[in-house]
Amino acid sequence: MLGAAPLPAVAPAPPTSANRASLWTGARGSLLGDRRARQQGDILTVVIEIDDRAEISNLSDRSRRASQELGTPQLFGLPQRLDENLPAGANTASLVDLSGQSSASGDGSVSRNERLTLRVAVTVMDVLPNGVLAIAGQQEVRVNFELRELLVSGYVRPEDITRQNEVTYDKIASARISYGGRGQISEMQQPRVGHRLLESVLPF
Repeated sequence: MLGAAPLPAVAPAPPTSANRASLWTGARGSLLGDRRARQQGDILTVVIEIDDRAEISNLSDRSRRASQELGTPQLFGLPQRLDENLPAGANTASLVDLSGQSSASGDGSVSRNERLTLRVAVTVMDVLPNGVLAIAGQQEVRVNFELRELLVSGYVRPEDITRQNEVTYDKIASARISYGGRGQISEMQQPRVGHRLLESVLPF
């Protein structure tokens, strides 16, 4: 059974004064238009909600014991002749007696808990040949003498962008998220230059 013939492509009608003011057109500026970022220069919002927790524990125990003994009680009568010339209490019955014992144990654990909730607007910097969007954005907030800086970059598929023109950080390929700050408070929390220099030189 033959399927239905495909419909011919119909070119969209040029906008007229009547449909320019309509709320039901598919244009991006209309009420029902798709306002998701899809071309260079568009802006979208990245939602960063990180709640990671990791716990690692390691325990090792190792021991070893060795014992070796070498003697020549009988060897063609030579040990008896040698014993006559040895000091009192010395003989060749037990020439060498070695023993060794070693043990090692270790215990280590790592516990980490990170939580970060941020929202930042980024710009579409480029559109790859396969349609993937290259995004990058920066946000700076200054409060008195403290500056907080947030940097976001990566690659996003257009289909991962929601109708609210948002994308979560776990949908960003090669994501690079940097959040930090500098100012008087950050400087007070860092050790002095001399202290850091001594820590890098001293072996203990």
